Amino acid sequence: MFTKIVVILISALAVWLTAQIMTSVTVKDGKTAILVAIVLAILNTFVKPILQFLSIPITIVTLGLFLLVINAAIIMLCSYMIEAFKVKGFWSALLFSIVLWLINGALNAVLL
Repeated sequence: MFTKIVVILISALAVWLTAQIMTSVTVKDGKTAILVAIVLAILNTFVKPILQFLSIPITIVTLGLFLLVINAAIIMLCSYMIEAFKVKGFWSALLFSIVLWLINGALNAVLL
């Protein structure tokens, strides 16, 4: 239980850092970053597997690159759900998901 809280806090830090790097993404405050991390965890647990299953044929044809589109869609859905978290468009969501993945991986490597 404690490790899951730490992982969420690290993800929230990654969300905040990514939003600071990117001008097309806005996170209102630290509470919003934590909320975004929680909502992203929930969406990645429940919605993302369904989208991945439904898109197996196109994922195979694109050699897995369509998974980036799914990640961007999850980010955009999160932006739609949380008023204090704004992403300006699909390409911003795509870049946000890549940068978030890199920062989250680096933070997990250093802190865990």
